Amino acid sequence: MTKVAVNQLLLAINAGSSSVKCALFTYAPPPTLLARAILGCTGATCAPALLAWIDAQAAHGVVAAVGHRIVHGGPIYTQPQPITPRVRDDLARLVSFAPNHLPDEIAIIDVLEAHEPGIPQVACFDTAFHERMPEVARRLPIPAAYDRRGVRRYGFHGLSYTYLMEELSRVAGADAARGRIVLAHLGNGSSLAAVRDGISLDTTMAFTPIGGVVMSTRSGDLDPGVVTYIGRSDGLSSERVEDILSKESGLLGLSGSTSDMQQLLARQLDDASAQLAVRSYVYSVVKAIGSFAAVLGGLDTLVFSGGIGEHAGEIRARVCDALAFLGVAFDSASNDAHGAIISRDDSRVVVRVIPTNEELMIARATYRVVAAGERHAGDR
Repeated sequence: MTKVAVNQLLLAINAGSSSVKCALFTYAPPPTLLARAILGCTGATCAPALLAWIDAQAAHGVVAAVGHRIVHGGPIYTQPQPITPRVRDDLARLVSFAPNHLPDEIAIIDVLEAHEPGIPQVACFDTAFHERMPEVARRLPIPAAYDRRGVRRYGFHGLSYTYLMEELSRVAGADAARGRIVLAHLGNGSSLAAVRDGISLDTTMAFTPIGGVVMSTRSGDLDPGVVTYIGRSDGLSSERVEDILSKESGLLGLSGSTSDMQQLLARQLDDASAQLAVRSYVYSVVKAIGSFAAVLGGLDTLVFSGGIGEHAGEIRARVCDALAFLGVAFDSASNDAHGAIISRDDSRVVVRVIPTNEELMIARATYRVVAAGERHAGDR
């Protein structure tokens, strides 16, 4: 692996389904943020904008290592990996596990390799946080032959959850971080995780990021018969069915007009479909938290994060109001002010809002992997 000087820089790439977040950090422990941008493009189409942004940061120094959020590690990868030709080929073989994400992520890896051949690149897998999930949650109730092929519950948003757990430990202490916790990463892609003793016991997303709660354009959980009916009755290919469930469903499908939560909240008083979309979203999140409280044997801490979780106070309020039966005592004034704690002092459950930082997790993991590669090279 190419040696990286301590005064050079680290680039974190977080390629999503509708945008690419990029952040530049110092190459030093701990990496420190220097610049950040959100590019409204995906995959190879993002190459001009991404390379232009990197060039515009030249005053900070030279990018000498790149870390990527990779949505799916499949049954192969549970830890960050240097992106070697073998890893690149493995990612290509995993495309069928996440066809709406992996192709764009691989395209950006290839763009950066072509632009700067030999630069160290590291894959940081969003599924890794859930690697110790117990078999009862991991195994799907389908024939064992499919499980052996890797069809199982993986869970996603792992980089976000890793950050949230670290922050919870920092702001609330180690005992709180070992308690019964539900992490709610609510954004365009939404998922929740049940965590106890720092281990993910269950999570709403499963084999792909389409499952779980209602999302902006993703359906969340469905009766499997709905999927086969849509394909069979309309003569659709599996790719077209997946597009419908991933890009045309969720809040967009319910409202018929928009997937944007802020717009839906603004329209709900005069638009019955917008109101139903908001209600369905809250309903699915509340159901998930209730079921996870059962898995955990109670609930000590609820953490909201993600674009909706951090900014949509009305959604947090509706969810918390519905959780009074679990002992959530909601503080509306703190919530309206987007406070760090939005539960009252007498609440049995502490409800927190913690802004997530996936790019920082990518930077930290990339630094560890590249620095370890340098040490191993020096030992030879």
